[in-house]
Amino acid sequence: MSNVLTLQNIGKSYKQYPSKFSRLIEWVMPFLGARHKKKWVIRNITFDVKQGETIGIIGVNGAGKSTLLKMITGTTQPSEGEVVCVGRIAALLELGMGFHPDFTGRQNVFMSGQLLGLNNETISELMTEILSFADIGEYVDMPCRVYSSGMQVRLAFSIATAVRPDILIVDEALSVGDVAFQAKCFRRINDFKEQGTTILFVTHALDDIVKHCHRAILLDSGSIAMSGEPREVVNEFRDRLFGKSKKKTIGELCVSSDSGNGELSRTDIFHNQPLYQKIEHRWGVRTAEITDYMIKSNGETYPVSVAGGDTVEIKFRCVFYQNIKSPIFGILLKTPDGINLYGASSRELMEDQIGLIMAGAAVDFTFKLKLNFNTGPILLSVGLTHCDEYGNDEPLDRRYDAILINVDNEKRFIGLVDAETECVIEVIE
Repeated sequence: MSNVLTLQNIGKSYKQYPSKFSRLIEWVMPFLGARHKKKWVIRNITFDVKQGETIGIIGVNGAGKSTLLKMITGTTQPSEGEVVCVGRIAALLELGMGFHPDFTGRQNVFMSGQLLGLNNETISELMTEILSFADIGEYVDMPCRVYSSGMQVRLAFSIATAVRPDILIVDEALSVGDVAFQAKCFRRINDFKEQGTTILFVTHALDDIVKHCHRAILLDSGSIAMSGEPREVVNEFRDRLFGKSKKKTIGELCVSSDSGNGELSRTDIFHNQPLYQKIEHRWGVRTAEITDYMIKSNGETYPVSVAGGDTVEIKFRCVFYQNIKSPIFGILLKTPDGINLYGASSRELMEDQIGLIMAGAAVDFTFKLKLNFNTGPILLSVGLTHCDEYGNDEPLDRRYDAILINVDNEKRFIGLVDAETECVIEVIE
């Protein structure tokens, strides 16, 4: 499959002056030499994108994601390197980019459409479809300065995707839209994917990267830190955000060993238990750790499969190495392609919050829930968190995609969740 986008050693720098007078001196008397230093925000970026690929780009704020996309679209020129694009690009880079605040939405449709290379006749033909998709009602004939951020996104996305582009670039714009509009946008994006559109997708919603992308790129300080399979890149990003502690030795972990009577162990034998998955991603500061777990359903321990609608007990042991105030225990169930099915934590479920847990203590926590899901595999994640002194959640030990539960549901229905629907029919003669 041919490349539709090629970046070769792309770099972008800006001039930094020690004062406004230095800038003036450089302009007026260039023979005195440069008065600025170069600040590189992007450097040595090289990658290819094939037709029909969906690429997720992630990184912390300031990593260079938006600057990179602006160079791809041509709104900013690279200081070095070359960008080669094949086909028409449509981009959503910033809210209201290209919109004039004093013109109406309808007038801005024409101006934005012209910037995308469409003539007025084509824009007029597409106007009804654009306004129907945006669904902003009477605001279409009001100045854009009175629009909310969500309304701007609605109109901007509708214009950018009115004609299927060869390359679609979305930079966090959809995060401000409401849920219904986001769903409508993703349906259109999926339609474009099926028709061969290449998509570059920037978001902080990491599950969306795993769910929608063929490949992911992690930017760090303006350079590519990692590129590859989305789940691996997302996990690397989480490691950089939260830190990945070195594993303690068995001697450090072994406060007491498994008694062999069905009790959970203080020793970290989590990875030796049935149903464990090697794809597990683990991170956290590890001042407390999840060392063991047990799955039960209908009296069976570590069942090969669980009948749809049956209750399952998920029990895991946490060993504390420091005093931890108000720890939070949580679970998350997902499909293998990253769709969240259900998540819960002790913070929401328990009326009385957990108090101080002393160093050296072990806590067994059990969740009981009904698996009202369709037939198929489910990945279970377990986690231990607490609030730091600033009120922010700090992961102590999170073990994502660590356990596999197979659901075998005799009922047949469409979708992922059994809504326990009942049907009633009445014949009226």
